[in-house]
Amino acid sequence: MPSSEIPKERSRQRIQNPIEAWRMQNDVWNHETNLHIDESKSLLEDYDNGLSEPDHEIVLKNDFSNILLLLFLYVLQGIPLGLAGSIPLILQSKNVSYSDQAIYSFVFWPFSLKLLWAPLVDAAYFPNFGRRKSWLVPTQYILGLFMLCLSSEVDALLKSDEHTSPNIVKLTVVFFIFGFLAATQDIAVDGWALTMLSKENVGLASTCNSVGQTAGYFLGNVLFLALESPVFCNTYLRSQSQPTGIVTLSGFLSFWGIIFLVTTTLVMVFKKENLGQMSLRDVPQQGIKETYKSLICIVKMPAVLNFCIMLLTAKIGFSAADEVTGLKLVELGVPKEQLAILAVPMVPLQILLPFVISKYTAGRKPLNVFYWAMPFRLFMGMIFALVVFWTPMMKQGTEFPVYYYGVLLFSYALHQVTVYSMYVAVMAFNAKISDPSIGGTYMTLLNTISNLAGNWPATLALWLVDPLTVKKCIGAPEQSCRSAIDAELCAKSGGSCSTITDGYYVESVSCIFIGLAWWLRYGNKFRKLQDEHPSTWQCKRNN
Repeated sequence: MPSSEIPKERSRQRIQNPIEAWRMQNDVWNHETNLHIDESKSLLEDYDNGLSEPDHEIVLKNDFSNILLLLFLYVLQGIPLGLAGSIPLILQSKNVSYSDQAIYSFVFWPFSLKLLWAPLVDAAYFPNFGRRKSWLVPTQYILGLFMLCLSSEVDALLKSDEHTSPNIVKLTVVFFIFGFLAATQDIAVDGWALTMLSKENVGLASTCNSVGQTAGYFLGNVLFLALESPVFCNTYLRSQSQPTGIVTLSGFLSFWGIIFLVTTTLVMVFKKENLGQMSLRDVPQQGIKETYKSLICIVKMPAVLNFCIMLLTAKIGFSAADEVTGLKLVELGVPKEQLAILAVPMVPLQILLPFVISKYTAGRKPLNVFYWAMPFRLFMGMIFALVVFWTPMMKQGTEFPVYYYGVLLFSYALHQVTVYSMYVAVMAFNAKISDPSIGGTYMTLLNTISNLAGNWPATLALWLVDPLTVKKCIGAPEQSCRSAIDAELCAKSGGSCSTITDGYYVESVSCIFIGLAWWLRYGNKFRKLQDEHPSTWQCKRNN
């Protein structure tokens, strides 16, 4: 979209609050540093003067190659994130425990923790090579080599049979490093986006981020799971059935590893950083030490501390529905590739929702939207549990009727409305209270807390499913079914493990009650935070 068609106030808001516009996917997170905010303010200076349509078309044409490059870099960023997101579904199809899924869930933490090393990426670089290329080039080279090395080992890590199971610990370590590298690349690309584009087109950086990461995640997750599935390929893409899909995980990793190496080399050789806009050195910038001092100052403020504590506990009630439901459906026989494909029609909804909801969060009290959306999101947890309970009844051999997937899609769409209502409300509040003098650092910290508020309950929810599940060995009462080894002994004794109490339902009900208790006890207190005087949120440092 031409920047002249973007309202000037929104264009400026996009840069000052990039999280709200950029983060359209659930397991993908961006955090701007203070430098990015300072640079963007400088880049948008005098933008209110505007451009005539012919002049703007010339500027847009001159930036076209930069926009394509930026879009492609964000696509590359989404690939490892999509692959990491596909592994839990693959693991679930191999009947791993939910405790193992909980261990693997740490893979998604780096994007929520990158605040810890983002100041270093901003401040340390080789001037002759380029501020952003100093981190982008080596990071993408390592990612490419990492993919090539992983391609030869991933099948062994995921191997499962009667005697072996997937190596969860190694998988977690490998994909955690994967996520760390992708998060570091994200920091570098976010910074470069603000200087790569001209000041008239810098607002398009958020569009490149949203579209690029969405496309990359789609390629690494939805497209990969579909092409890796022999059932999907034999049904829709082949005339003769074969035992494997069109692609394998090792082949997919090899292909993208080569793409990373080749494109990174081309960027390193042919793309120069815009030194003209890099003259933004004149803008006052925080160093590493000052940034960390600012973080300590922010978290010491009573209002911020109360906000963080309440936010870190607010999402406990959604953890079972958000994190366990999809895995439970795979366990009950719903093909993982079909679940992945259901995400496709959600993309337009996920893109439009923030813009629609922002009309209701743009005022003085954005947390009102959070407050009223919360009980509806808790109610969706009950709906999800009922859908899971209904799933075995709908199974026809190895398939499910079309209307079953229609119900899933409709339920997920309603859930997304509640998710984005709460998400956009919190992001709007974060932007409202952030101290302008340290806006980027402030926003990044608050968004990090918001992300962690979803991560830790998700990990805990996965870990608790197995302890809350009660199974009994039918036919061999002297045996138990507490672990995979016990279940194997039960089978060898002529029995079979039967689930007496499913931990998912226990957890779902518990989460709903915990969420309702939080809403009744702290909901109004949470809303009243937006009535605090602006000075309450301002950091007072002793230099």
